[in-house]
Amino acid sequence: MFGVCYYPEHWPQAQWNKDAAMMADLGLTYVRIGEFAWSRLEPKPGEYNFDWLDDAVACLTNVGLKVVMGTPTATPPKWLIDQHPEILPVDPDTGRTRGFGSRRHYDFSSAVYLRESKRITEALAKRYGNHDGVVGWQTDNELCCHDTALSGSELAQEGFQDWCRQRYSSIDRLNSDWGNVFWSMEYRDFSEIELPIGAVTETSPAHRLAYRRFSSEQVIAYHNPMVQIIRQHAPGKFITHNFIPMNETGVDNFALAAPLDFTSYDNYPLGRTDLLLTGAPKEQLQPYMRTGHPDFATYYHDQTRGLLNRGFWVMEQQPGPVNWANNNPRPAPGMIRFWTLEAFAHGADCVCYFRWRQAPFAQEQMHAGLLRPDNSKTEAWPEAERAMAEVAALDIGNQSLQPVSVAIVTGAEGLWVSDIEKQGEAYDFNNVQLSYYSALRELGINIDFISVDSDFTPYSMIIAPSLPIVDQTFVDKCQASSAQFIFGPRAGAKTPEFGYPGILPPGLLQQLIPIRVLSVETLRADCTEGLNWNNQQYQSGSWREQLDATEATVLARYEDNQPAVVTQNRFTYMGTLTDREFLLDFFQQHCQQAGIPIYRFGADIRVSQRGNLLFAFNYSNQPRELPLDAQAQLILGTATIEPHGVTVWRG
Repeated sequence: MFGVCYYPEHWPQAQWNKDAAMMADLGLTYVRIGEFAWSRLEPKPGEYNFDWLDDAVACLTNVGLKVVMGTPTATPPKWLIDQHPEILPVDPDTGRTRGFGSRRHYDFSSAVYLRESKRITEALAKRYGNHDGVVGWQTDNELCCHDTALSGSELAQEGFQDWCRQRYSSIDRLNSDWGNVFWSMEYRDFSEIELPIGAVTETSPAHRLAYRRFSSEQVIAYHNPMVQIIRQHAPGKFITHNFIPMNETGVDNFALAAPLDFTSYDNYPLGRTDLLLTGAPKEQLQPYMRTGHPDFATYYHDQTRGLLNRGFWVMEQQPGPVNWANNNPRPAPGMIRFWTLEAFAHGADCVCYFRWRQAPFAQEQMHAGLLRPDNSKTEAWPEAERAMAEVAALDIGNQSLQPVSVAIVTGAEGLWVSDIEKQGEAYDFNNVQLSYYSALRELGINIDFISVDSDFTPYSMIIAPSLPIVDQTFVDKCQASSAQFIFGPRAGAKTPEFGYPGILPPGLLQQLIPIRVLSVETLRADCTEGLNWNNQQYQSGSWREQLDATEATVLARYEDNQPAVVTQNRFTYMGTLTDREFLLDFFQQHCQQAGIPIYRFGADIRVSQRGNLLFAFNYSNQPRELPLDAQAQLILGTATIEPHGVTVWRG
């Protein structure tokens, strides 16, 4: 299935019927509208104007298109801000109130904004909830984008104080759990608690962790009522949200996704590549400048799918240059088709292109669409046409998601601990997790992202790159599982209140693997040292732990012969961060031992499986020969995969 994002309020009404007809002729099914239209829907307080939206919906549905209605809460109108300036959030880093004139200008701790959001959501849901042509709903838009999860407002401080009262019951318990005797940080009453911002030097890590937990829960407490309202007034219609990745917002996306029917993601491979490789040498960026890095898009596809462990949507697919990255190149020829097929290979049920027509005004006028402002078709148009035809021919929609053998355990708490206590500037939660993922994907391994609460039963191998906080329930689940487990450094290193375990890290994980972390050193990223495994030398750096592993089997050692990677039964612990080559070889050996098929076809080739279809994607600008076996039945492309090409075969 395919769709597009459309903003009828941006265009003359005489244009709408023509646009709808072109959308239908292109082969689109869904059109998302409305998510930024509050000022047109309610131009004055309490005075709704739905007539124009009624007409827009009619134009679209009259030609057979299906509407996904967005709630407009990402952009509170000027009159609302003037009435209630307390809605505006406060930047926790600068203390400056963030003003009107853009988007996402609201504080999740504002009861007033929650009330107003519920009101406009209910008005929309009552109006369109039973409309046959409005088949689904998107809540808000990219919750917490632009660093808006945290607020330093008085409302946030009051909410945080109440949250602490509920969590800790007594101020003495809070002081004890946070270690507030340190630096005379003890409080006499919950009303004395400030937000952990604006201090001379670092604030208590336990205090900051509590602030992150509170802020994440505030987002969820804001979002869930809108879902409930839509459920009430739009029975039988799907509800989704277009997620920003957890590593960018700091929000627990597993909890945020819980009430939804499926999750969605906005896929901008070039923008993300430019941002994630900021500061990287030219040699690392330039090969992927117009294609996107081979693992960045799918990294977020797989995370999005994993939030509910079911098919997802790409609610926004990049069609050309964007406007918001540091640099915004044009996609290489063929990449729109390439990214579309890639999304379906990783479990997408629908891809929607953003946007229908490039806007000739305002903030996104440099952002490409399927059409230019003069209505001429962009290069993305024929690529989208080709992708639609190929998806139909492959019958991807009827290909169920392939059971996956390998899972990566992720979660917001690992991110929070990493952000709060880096210990070394080279340690970064997202980079650690991405390095593990990238190595597995280069081996052609399909991956599920799961939480500590997920069912472990389906998996042969479970990998936890950064899991600093664990509880006994998790340990018991690991023991009950038959999977191989690989833990990255810092696993079990913190108590739930960000303390250092008295039994030493990895804390409760000592029940699985008998080791103790005696000390930790962090090194500059360019100051790696040797790591010996299987009689080969690799590189270790950034994070290195001194392990007491007298009761475990040592797999790899540092250059001084001290243990670096150890194992016991089904459990392996990696006490250091390593180079890419080690991860590739190490994971390959473990996957082969577990009977998991490997497709190591080269650094620029990625293999994915959906149903009985295997997809190979060539990120390089050179043809590559795929070493397919004789039983492979080619369906799309050839064994010589073209530059930026896709080959599909039946396994």
